[in-house]
Amino acid sequence: MSSRDSIIEKIRSLKLDQKLLPEIPNFKGATDLVQAFCTSIVGNKGEVLSTEELITKLESGIYPSIFSTDDTFENFSNQALPVDVHSFAKLDLAILKGQFAVAENGAIWLDDSDLRLRAIPFITEHLVIVVSRDSLVATMHQAYDRISDQHSGFGLFIAGPSKTADIEQSLVIGAHGAKSLMVVLI
Repeated sequence: MSSRDSIIEKIRSLKLDQKLLPEIPNFKGATDLVQAFCTSIVGNKGEVLSTEELITKLESGIYPSIFSTDDTFENFSNQALPVDVHSFAKLDLAILKGQFAVAENGAIWLDDSDLRLRAIPFITEHLVIVVSRDSLVATMHQAYDRISDQHSGFGLFIAGPSKTADIEQSLVIGAHGAKSLMVVLI
């Protein structure tokens, strides 16, 4: 008997109790996609703000360097779009427009049409994504159906601030991108 067969035989001989699979929420039938989306964002270590709450933060001066692609907050932008992404190395806050969002996991779709520079969500210290309540979809299946209708050269889902636990099994926020994600639903 080969070692492979021996291992498989030992596994098959184990008498394990069968466990039920976990129950998966049915987001397709969710009556309140906004609440489900907000719960997902908070669960991903993000924050959901009203327009007024974000304006208060912006007016406080805690973000000296701001770039916005969203018309609602364009007057707070004090950085021009650079030719070279390295000019944004000290960007404190980027405000970007999301095309749509997914309730089941809090993922927000961004693509070239609003990003203007692909590195912005990764190079900024803090990230704000503005997304319409009317653009919420329930599941990733619906999200991928919606993406298939678009013709973009680049796109990504963002579902929270950058985080990893690969480094000595400690959670590090902002390891590969923004340290915080704030979402404004309009």
